Parts: sequence; C-alpha cells; structure tokens
Amino acid sequence: MGTVLVTIKIMPESVDTDLEAIQEKVKQITKEKGGEKSTTKTEPVAFGLNAIILNFALDESKSIDDIQDKLKELSEISSAEVIDFRRAFG
Repeated sequence: MGTVLVTIKIMPESVDTDLEAIQEKVKQITKEKGGEKSTTKTEPVAFGLNAIILNFALDESKSIDDIQDKLKELSEISSAEVIDFRRAFG
C-alpha cells in the first residue's frame, strides 16, 4: 500500500476560539487515527477569523472519514473539510 498526503481546512466556531488548543487536539486525533507527521498552520479568512490548515500523511488503506468525523465532533470547530488529498511517491 502507498501513502497519501492530506490537507484539511478547519474552521473554528468563533474569532475568540483558542487556536493553540485546537491545534493540539487536532494533532492528537490525527495521531490516534493513524496519521503521521502532522503539521498545522493558521490562515487568515476574514474579519479576524483564522482557519487551521492541517497536513499529514496517512496509509492509503486507512479511511480519511474516521479522522474528519472525529474532528467535526469537537465543540470548538465549525467545519473540517478535506481540501487536498494526493498519493505520495517515494
């Protein structure tokens, strides 16, 4: 099996949401569900709202839906959308 590189855009509930805490939770969930080498960064959206961009590697045999569904369960998150999904070579 191969490896896929996944990018998920996570939108917080509000401008006041603690992005640092969400980033730690997101990395933990990713690790628990089989994701490797996860990184996060923030990206400005509008009116002071920042999105979290999560990047990680995942074994091709595992489902991305497990991670995405678990992220959506967090109360501080408004949405979690896969914005890039590609097979890695090498």
